[in-house]
Amino acid sequence: MDVMELYGQEKPVISMEFSPPRSEKAIENFDNLITKLAGFNPDYMSVTFGAGGSDRDGSYQTVKKILIDKNIPTIAYIAGFGLGPDEICEVLDKYKELGVKTIFVIRGDKPNDSEFTPHPDSFAYASDLISFIKGRYDFTLGCAGYPEAHVEAESLDKDIEYLKLKIDNGAQYVVVQYFYDNKYYFDYVEKCRKIGINIPIIPGIMPVYTIKLAKILSSVCGSSIVPDLQARLDSIDKDDKNAVLDIGIDFAYEQCKGLLAKGVPGLHFYTMGRSKSTGQIISKLKADNLL
Repeated sequence: MDVMELYGQEKPVISMEFSPPRSEKAIENFDNLITKLAGFNPDYMSVTFGAGGSDRDGSYQTVKKILIDKNIPTIAYIAGFGLGPDEICEVLDKYKELGVKTIFVIRGDKPNDSEFTPHPDSFAYASDLISFIKGRYDFTLGCAGYPEAHVEAESLDKDIEYLKLKIDNGAQYVVVQYFYDNKYYFDYVEKCRKIGINIPIIPGIMPVYTIKLAKILSSVCGSSIVPDLQARLDSIDKDDKNAVLDIGIDFAYEQCKGLLAKGVPGLHFYTMGRSKSTGQIISKLKADNLL
């Protein structure tokens, strides 16, 4: 699968993201999770890569399960933080041998392990890693964008300049960090187009799964919990997990409906290892003939 062929079609591309299961229980449940979500016919699935390569084998095994065992088009993440060039090539060679065609490239975060020592020749920025990969492999490369700016960026405009550098170095499509107001996305796309970024920019969708998780992710990712969403969450019993989940589904559905109405190239769902929310949102969109 060449992801650029998908994004060249008229219909919106539906993709889903997973992290490698890290516990025995999660591993046992993962096959069922993939089977359930495969039933909604996503165009592809993607698999994340642990900080500092901490779970690179888990990422590889998860990609293999989805791509080979389940026969679903799969994109593999790679995060360059802390890894040396030889380590990067070792990972990419294995993915190439497996049949992976597209790599999603991020800098990645520093591991929480206090004893972790980054390789002296590791890549400081995703743009550097993209350039390195582009010069050695024929993968299609994707990269990340941040509608509310990366948490470490000095400004949104500066962050978009860095995005342009990623693209100049070889990235061919962008998946953006999730947001809870579509205006963030559309304003971001407009700013990108003004400086000559003309590749597909895909909105990321993160339904609220739990209030605690939403707060943690907002802090880590820099994605605002907007007043409308907060008011809905404040209107229910915060201990009612099903009510929280339903609000998350309804809010994300409304977001997707608004995005699709303006012709976005696709929807990328951050599943967080869950199937119900993503499945119900897609079902509702299909029932409304939006997909």
